[in-house]
Amino acid sequence: MKKIDIDIVSDIACPWCAIGYARLELAMQRLAAEFSFTIRWHAFELNPEQSGEGEPILPALARKYGRSEEEMRASQGQMMTIAEELGINFAKLQERRTCNTFDAHRLVKWAGEQGEATAMKRALFEAYFGRAEDVSDPDVLVSCVEAAGLAPEGAREVLASGQYADAVREDEARYQQAGVSSVPAYIINEKYLIAGAQEPDTLVSALQEIAAESPWSR
Repeated sequence: MKKIDIDIVSDIACPWCAIGYARLELAMQRLAAEFSFTIRWHAFELNPEQSGEGEPILPALARKYGRSEEEMRASQGQMMTIAEELGINFAKLQERRTCNTFDAHRLVKWAGEQGEATAMKRALFEAYFGRAEDVSDPDVLVSCVEAAGLAPEGAREVLASGQYADAVREDEARYQQAGVSSVPAYIINEKYLIAGAQEPDTLVSALQEIAAESPWSR
């Protein structure tokens, strides 16, 4: 069976990253008879300067993009519809607050060493978009760890220390230097870039085309 490595650059605070991974999963399921996939998650922060309890998401997005709150509400509503069709929980998408995701990324790195980075990402997406929880809060993060089936004691040790901080910063620097300025971004076999939350059909075609050209996948 051919192998395909996928490095995913994403942020927990990015709704399109959650949608993009759900679409990627559908594409991988359709290609499961042809390929085996390895997923690696990499950090990207949409709001690296964010601190404190944050602010309501709609006015924050309106200011960031120079649009009205009603326009942002409509845009978020469209994402909620897409998410529902994919079976992912965006129930509180419009009720969340901006937040810092650095510690969440540290825990994804920690979970990755136990083979559970994807489970951790899913738990964080569920907490932030489904329940509007503050994923910079240590207690919320530990609850996500438990939802991912991991030991809370280990997570608390990570959060109380600087563990994995360098790994997160290295991720961010590496992919910014490589030209990744928006997420999600998928690097296939460390060579080919697929940008954005593409539809499953598009991803299937792209992965098949890349596999045909890439000796790595043979």
